Amino acid sequence: MVSSPTSQRVRKLPDERRAEILAEAASIALNEGLERITLRAVAERLGVRPGLISHYYPAAEDLVIAAFVRAVSEEREELFPDVGTPLERMAHLVLRIEGQGAFELTRLWLNARHLCRFTPALVEALLAQEHLDRTRLTALIEDGVRSGDFVVEDPFAACIRIWVAIDGVGSYVNNAEAFDYEAFTRFVTDVAEWSLGVPAGQLRAAVDRLHSA
Repeated sequence: MVSSPTSQRVRKLPDERRAEILAEAASIALNEGLERITLRAVAERLGVRPGLISHYYPAAEDLVIAAFVRAVSEEREELFPDVGTPLERMAHLVLRIEGQGAFELTRLWLNARHLCRFTPALVEALLAQEHLDRTRLTALIEDGVRSGDFVVEDPFAACIRIWVAIDGVGSYVNNAEAFDYEAFTRFVTDVAEWSLGVPAGQLRAAVDRLHSA
């Protein structure tokens, strides 16, 4: 008599399992929102028991914060490529924002800032990620000053102006209807050109070249 084969669950190494859990939670954060991250939701997606998730993340809040950090850290690498001139790299950043390549990321930041009112532990993580974003953008601007692409006396001040423009545009991300006025859709480009001392139209042209490539 031939016995039917029994399925055996593969036992993963702790680091591998933790990374799997965190990746799934980060996906939920980007696509559905931080409020949707629960131990049960992650367990269902991975086909495991909720107890396994709680073994690695006993508090759901810890998993939410870790997922936020994972998601924005990965998206940061998409915003700041290491190739191209400073002007081209800035154009890539602007295109990701204005072209909605970072649509989910924008929603996630808006979500996290809202939840900070009710989740004090999230505040520290959010501030740390903001610092990393400002550091990367300031470094990019400083590269542009050295190359002659940008004419800026205070790179950090220029960084702040650009991020305020990005956040301002992002505040409309959940609007029910599209807001397609060019003064809005190209607002980040216009603010970046002004902040970086780039001749009017030069950054816009670089963004358009990337868009059509």
